[in-house]
Amino acid sequence: MSYELRIENLNISFEQGRKQKKVVDQLSFVVPAGRRVAIVGESGSGKSLTALSVLGLLPDGAQVSGHVSWNDQNLLRANLEDLRAIRGREIAMVFQEPMTALNPLFTVGNQIVEAVLVHQSGLQKAAAYALALEMLERVGLSDARMKLQAYPHQLSGGQRQRVMIAMALASKPRLLIADEPTTALDVNLRKQILDLLKELQQDPAGHGMSVLLITHDLNLVRKFAQDVVVMHQGRLVESGAVQEIFENPQTPYTRALVESKPDKNLLPVLPLAPYLMKAAAISVSYPRPKLGWDQVLTMFGRTAWNIVLDQVSLDLRQGETVGVIGESGSGKTTLGMALLGLMPGISAKTEGQLEVFGQSWHTLGEAQKRAMRARLQVIFQDPFGSLSPRMSIGQIIAEGLAVHQPQLSAKQQMDRVLEVLIEVGLEKNSIDRYPHEFSGGQRQRIAIARALILKPEILILDEPTSALDVTIQKQVLGLLTQLQHKYNLAYVLISHDISVIAAMSHRVIVLQHGQMVESGATAEVIYAPQHPYTQHLIAEAF
Repeated sequence: MSYELRIENLNISFEQGRKQKKVVDQLSFVVPAGRRVAIVGESGSGKSLTALSVLGLLPDGAQVSGHVSWNDQNLLRANLEDLRAIRGREIAMVFQEPMTALNPLFTVGNQIVEAVLVHQSGLQKAAAYALALEMLERVGLSDARMKLQAYPHQLSGGQRQRVMIAMALASKPRLLIADEPTTALDVNLRKQILDLLKELQQDPAGHGMSVLLITHDLNLVRKFAQDVVVMHQGRLVESGAVQEIFENPQTPYTRALVESKPDKNLLPVLPLAPYLMKAAAISVSYPRPKLGWDQVLTMFGRTAWNIVLDQVSLDLRQGETVGVIGESGSGKTTLGMALLGLMPGISAKTEGQLEVFGQSWHTLGEAQKRAMRARLQVIFQDPFGSLSPRMSIGQIIAEGLAVHQPQLSAKQQMDRVLEVLIEVGLEKNSIDRYPHEFSGGQRQRIAIARALILKPEILILDEPTSALDVTIQKQVLGLLTQLQHKYNLAYVLISHDISVIAAMSHRVIVLQHGQMVESGATAEVIYAPQHPYTQHLIAEAF
């Protein structure tokens, strides 16, 4: 049997108007058994669609031709029953957006156990549960037993991503297709996941697992992959051993990719600018799942709380960027949502003082809060989950105008939509298309356009470039900087990418286990960190 993935002359196209738009064009490459191969390329180059074609998961309407060979079988011609026998068991996939890949109605444990039992039919449920627990621990999730009882929305983006990795690895596949598997992970967890994949690959019991990695993170490719495939506009640009491609790229496009990095221009603190936001001693907690002693405590009228944010303070001046860094699950996204007054779930308990534009948030009525949110916008970590699949891009971006500026005519609204589409680097004809027609990076730019259209004064940026390749990342960071200078915008920038934080932030705060362990000017925190945890984060990043 040949457990080599061989892709030959792959073509993928979609109907656009009366024409067929080819998104993958005559693509050929090989993933040998036991080898780690990465596909790189800018957003929209066809990387994810190539991966989806392997398992017959392309969206409706896709026209596909060519040859995708696995175990001497052309997967493009395989029937549904044959594909089901391969999916998960022989070829597993970690999807780009875990929030949409996980079922919101079932606990994490139930989903992993179900997948294990489907692909390992001889296993008992107790053994499957033990395996699920072991895999969650191996991907670095603390309190793994408690995480098994959690629902996807109760986990951070990085925690959900690790759940997806654990689920994919639990069945010991011969090939793992990982689509941006570490975008929401800090440098420590990223290294842990990559080390785990290498360990499983070399484990004789793991059948010499091969990996097809799809990523825009070139540092990740350097450290992990053995071979690399470079794509541009659906076509193969060049391929070969990682060291050879990175040290001696043969095409201008690959050279541009390799050389693209955020600028390391340190920004000064802005002491004279007025405050737009002051948050003091913000704490957020949730009831713990009722396990063991927690059940006993609840019986006696006491609720055990899981503190996810503990006494965090932050202030934000007009025209400045405050960066927030920390490992996955440290409370970064929770802090962003608390600053917006958007804590999910009625069970969340929020404490502390929040002042926005000189007014105490807790004293405002719902109508006042709604009006103020036009000046206070957010770009979410998961763009696909925050974009309605039933609305066109034009409708999604214009929705805020309809709510906050109803006096605008339909033509005025569409003119504004076209203006911001161009600003974020998308084509005008995107206005009538739907989210599923765009790549992850393009959807992130749509989310940025939606936030910008109301011309807010404060933007909460939750991993705004995590889904973007390095060339587009640099363009988006440049765009955000231009907009900040043009409109005097204030940003709270949440990111695990230290280089992005260093390039964009005037000041930085560091979170660990929900607590702020260090804060100060960017030059001090990034290049002269005082706390051991910050020193470790910076050392791993650089």
